[in-house]
Amino acid sequence: MRYIMILLLPVVMLAKIHYAKVEPFEIVVIKSAVSALVQRVNLQAEGKMVVNAEIIHLDDHLDLKDLNSSKGSLEILHNMLKINQEIVASLEESLKRQKGYYERLNRLSTASKTQKDTAFNSFVSAKNQYLSTQEKIESLKKQILDMEYKISRLEDSISKKSIRLQNRYLYKLTAREGDFVNPGSALATIHDQTRAKLTLFLEPSELKDLDQKVIYIDGKETSYKVDKVWKVSDEKFISSYKTEIYIPKPSGYFSRLLKVELR
Repeated sequence: MRYIMILLLPVVMLAKIHYAKVEPFEIVVIKSAVSALVQRVNLQAEGKMVVNAEIIHLDDHLDLKDLNSSKGSLEILHNMLKINQEIVASLEESLKRQKGYYERLNRLSTASKTQKDTAFNSFVSAKNQYLSTQEKIESLKKQILDMEYKISRLEDSISKKSIRLQNRYLYKLTAREGDFVNPGSALATIHDQTRAKLTLFLEPSELKDLDQKVIYIDGKETSYKVDKVWKVSDEKFISSYKTEIYIPKPSGYFSRLLKVELR
């Protein structure tokens, strides 16, 4: 019996050994949010860490013209609103006087019907002019809101046509100058290499007391823990569960294979 146990011990230990590739913490495919012609592509940045630079520029010259025109239209609308607000203030004062004059004249028994009708018509005309200007003001306010929305939409579209990276590794540029892209077209693949991760596929028995287990990498004890565990078995490895261990970025190259043990 002792002899059999000695033979089985290495098999049990081997079951706790995994090999994992050092991968970037996150891999993202940037896709176009708009339809446009690819105007510029920074091929020199491919395969490098981009600190703060534009990697792709989509054609936005019509948007820029429309934006400048819309900003000018918005300024005109604001000026028209200001003028009409001044006009309505004057009309309001005139309306008060016309109303007062009509009411006073209407109470006089000595005033003729023609005088009263003339005063009433002047009052109604002043009121209609006042209400018409108020309506114009409301229409201008609506036009201003519409124009502000259009400007915001154009600014958003323009911002989406300049693809910039901030401290990300540009792995691959998919688009090329002269291509026409649509929403959803792949533009580039980028990596977050600020840290790294190891992906392991563990059997259900290995998940037991996972928090208490010590992780050894290439035979050396570490303070790392399993950071993420999928609760559903993997589609490819149907009897295993995907897990991730987050580690600092390597001093050299990514994609190196490491031996990982859970003890």
